[in-house]
Amino acid sequence: MRSAEIKRTTAETKVSVMLDLDGTGKGEISTKIGFFDHMMQLFTAHSRYDLRLEVEGDTCVDFHHSVEDAGIALGQALKKALGNKGGIARYADIVLPMDETLMMCAVDLSGRAYLNYDVLTYTEKVGDFDCQLVKEFLLALVRNAEITLHFKMLAGENSHHILEAVFKALARVLRKATDIDERLQGAIPSSKGAL
Repeated sequence: MRSAEIKRTTAETKVSVMLDLDGTGKGEISTKIGFFDHMMQLFTAHSRYDLRLEVEGDTCVDFHHSVEDAGIALGQALKKALGNKGGIARYADIVLPMDETLMMCAVDLSGRAYLNYDVLTYTEKVGDFDCQLVKEFLLALVRNAEITLHFKMLAGENSHHILEAVFKALARVLRKATDIDERLQGAIPSSKGAL
C-alpha cells in the first residue's frame, strides 16, 4: 500500500498528514486558513489521493509557518509513500485552463529538489491569504519530497484563479507521475536503476 503518515511538531506548528496515493480523492483538511483549506481540498480532489491534513499553527502571527510546515510534512509523506519509486510513471506535465488563466506545470519525481515558479499574481492577497505563501509551500514540498517541479503561467488576470490553477495543475501532474506503469513491472524508471 502506497501510503504514509507524518507528524511534525515545532514551537510554531503541529502538523499531521495521512496520505494514500491510491485513494479516491477523499480529503479531510483543517489548517484554520480558509483559502489554503480550499486549495488543499482542490488538490485532493484532482490528485485522487486520500489526504488528511491537520495544522495547528501560530496564525496569530501570520500564516507563513502553518503553510510552510504543511508543505514540509506533505513532501515527507509523498517521499515515504513512493518508497523506491519502482513502477511509477515518474514524469508528467499539463497545460491547465482555469477561466482566463492558463497554467503549465511539469514534474519529475527525480530525487532532486528544484522549483521553477514563473507565476505572477496581481494582488498581494486573496482574502487574508498572502499570495507569496504558495511559493513557500511549493519550496517546502519539493525540498522534502525531492522532486523537480516547474510552473509557467501562460495567461491569467484573477489572483484566485491563478492560484487555483497552480494547485489543480500540481494535483494532476503528481497523479500522473505517481501512477503505476504496468509495462515497467515494478522496475525503477531510471537508466541508473535508482531515483
